Amino acid sequence: MRQAQHEFVIETRGQGLYEFTGEVQRWLRGEGMEAGLLTLFCRHTSASLVIQENADSDVVRDLAAFFSRLVPEENAPEDNAPEGDRLYRHTAEGPDDMPAHIRSVLTLVSLSIPVSGGRAALGTWQGIYLFEHRSIPHSRRIAAHLLGE
Repeated sequence: MRQAQHEFVIETRGQGLYEFTGEVQRWLRGEGMEAGLLTLFCRHTSASLVIQENADSDVVRDLAAFFSRLVPEENAPEDNAPEGDRLYRHTAEGPDDMPAHIRSVLTLVSLSIPVSGGRAALGTWQGIYLFEHRSIPHSRRIAAHLLGE
């Protein structure tokens, strides 16, 4: 049994889903392990990881739009709240920060993916995505750990 570690760095341009399946598959090929388990871990509290369809770009656009409606960014007063009460208290890093933390809680920060034939054993239409929840560009780091042979 062997182990390997790597760090993927993904530059984002703001909210959205950023596919990095190709980078993962290239790294796996380079490690030369035929079978195993890959763990990916997002080292941030305002971004997450998802496996999602990568054949139709409308899917990722619709997901991003849904999460924007589900967890709004504006820090508007809550209905029936006293004047000055805000929806979110944590605004130290801007009005998109707390909504980003909530979206991250609703998704995943780690993925476990089987490796077979030296490749991530994804389905035909599946891709690995970083889900950026902040509005401004960030440099996101994804820790990878491969256990296999």
